[in-house]
Amino acid sequence: MTLEFDESRLDDAAALSTVDTELRRLAAAGARVRVLGDAARPVRAGMLAPDRPRGVVALGAEARLVRAMLEPVCPVPFIAWSTGGLPGWVGPLDLVVVLASEGSERDLMGAVAEAVRRGASLVVAANPDSPIAEQAASRSTLVLPVEHSDPLATVVVTLELLHEMGLGPAVDHERIAARVDLVAERCSPHRDLASNPAKDLAVALAEAQPLVWGGSVLAARAARRIAEALRRASGRPALSADADALLPVLSACVPRDPFRDPFEEDGAPRTCVLVIIDDGTTDERVRRDRGTLVSLAEGQGVRVCTIASEPTEYLGALDRYVELLQQGRYASVYLALGLGRGSDEW
Repeated sequence: MTLEFDESRLDDAAALSTVDTELRRLAAAGARVRVLGDAARPVRAGMLAPDRPRGVVALGAEARLVRAMLEPVCPVPFIAWSTGGLPGWVGPLDLVVVLASEGSERDLMGAVAEAVRRGASLVVAANPDSPIAEQAASRSTLVLPVEHSDPLATVVVTLELLHEMGLGPAVDHERIAARVDLVAERCSPHRDLASNPAKDLAVALAEAQPLVWGGSVLAARAARRIAEALRRASGRPALSADADALLPVLSACVPRDPFRDPFEEDGAPRTCVLVIIDDGTTDERVRRDRGTLVSLAEGQGVRVCTIASEPTEYLGALDRYVELLQQGRYASVYLALGLGRGSDEW
C-alpha cells in the first residue's frame, strides 16, 4: 500500500521525535569531523617529511571519494581498490591508504596484512585499539586515530593528512565542520517548512520518484549518495545517473496530476522530480548537460529542484561536497517523516 505523505508531520514535535535518532546523528556530523581532526593533529605534527611514493592505493569506505579528490592533482598514479587483497604491483615504494572507520572490517584485514608483508608504507584511519590498527603495526605505518564510525569524518581527516604529504588538495577540517554545522542550522527540525530547504525538498518529493543528477565528478558522487539516502529512508525508488541515462527516463515521466487519488492502488505511474546537485562548477559540458535536462523536464511538466552550495569564494571542493550531501540527507529524513516512517523502519 502506498504511504500518504502528510507535510504537517514535518513541524509536529511528536512526529519529529520518531526520527530523532537520525536528526541527532546528522546534527552531530560537524562535531565528529572536528573531534577526529583535532585528534589527528599530533599525528600530523610528528610526521616526518615522507618520500614521494611511486603510487597510491586507497581501500575502504569512501575510497572512491578520496580518488575523486586526489586524481586531478595527485603527482603519482592513484587507484581506489575495491576487490580483495592488493594490486600485484604494490611494493616498498608505494603507499596504501586504508579507511577503516569501523576498525574491524574483515575485507580490509587481508589487504593490511599483505601491505605490511610487502613493505609498503601504510596510512590507516582506524581506532588505535582496533584489530586493523594492530594488524597494520610496522615501522612504515601511520595510524590516524578514529574514535567514531563515521566514514565521512574519516575521509576528511585522511585527506587533510594526504595534503600535508604533498599528494592532494588543501583540506581544512575546521572549515568543513563549520560548513556542516551551517547546514544543520539551516535544516534544523526547529525551522518550519517555510524556511527549511530540506523540508521543502521533502515536500517536493512527497509523491514523486527522484531523479538525482550532478554534473561534476564530486556532484555526481553526492547525487549517488543522496539517492541512496532517499531510497533507504522512503522505501521508494530513487535514481541517480548521468545525463545520457536520465534523458530517456525523463522522456517517459508522466506529468503530475493534481487530481490523482493518493489512496489509489499501486501500479499507477508516478511522476518524477529532477533534483539538480549544483556545486557551482563552471564547466561548459556540465552546464550544457544541465540545460538539456532542465529543458526536457520543463517540457514534460516535471518539477525541477536544486540542492546548491552557498557561493563563497573560500570553499574548497570537499567543503561543497559535504554541504550538498548533508542537505540531501536531511531531506531524506524529512521525506521518511512525512511518509510516517520512523527511524526504526529504515
